[in-house]
Amino acid sequence: MSVSIRPTTAADAPLIIKFIGDLASYEKLLHEAKATEADIVRDLFGPSPKVFCDIAEWNGQPAGFALWYYTYSTFQGRHGIWLEDLFVEPAMRGHGLGKALLVHLARRCRADNLGRLEWAVLDWNEPSIQFYKSQGAIFMDDWRRCRVTDGALEALAGR
Repeated sequence: MSVSIRPTTAADAPLIIKFIGDLASYEKLLHEAKATEADIVRDLFGPSPKVFCDIAEWNGQPAGFALWYYTYSTFQGRHGIWLEDLFVEPAMRGHGLGKALLVHLARRCRADNLGRLEWAVLDWNEPSIQFYKSQGAIFMDDWRRCRVTDGALEALAGR
């Protein structure tokens, strides 16, 4: 039995969309999942990609993914990685796939002299919270995420 991590190709767009949908369903946010295969191909595999994705495989079969992009910390004066999505199929959990994806990204941070690996987790997702804590994650309860979308984004842009 083996775990492997591989970068994605444009041919993986349907798989990435499936994983996004599965994650959105698990997080009870399926109504917010609007990305299409065309979006994935454009943004991950176009001429100047800004978003990246790795697939975790169990015995050669895709079982999870990590979708991420680079950030920048003005305090550190260094880039970092924001892990937008991490998901392992429920039937494949317990094989070390989630940990392997985090290790893969941590190694990328170290190899590229990046200062941070960051992500968010829903406050009700206790299994993931415990998993992340077991991997050394520090929860930054004194910071609140902010978001402006849809009509509020249009209004702000129009000011």
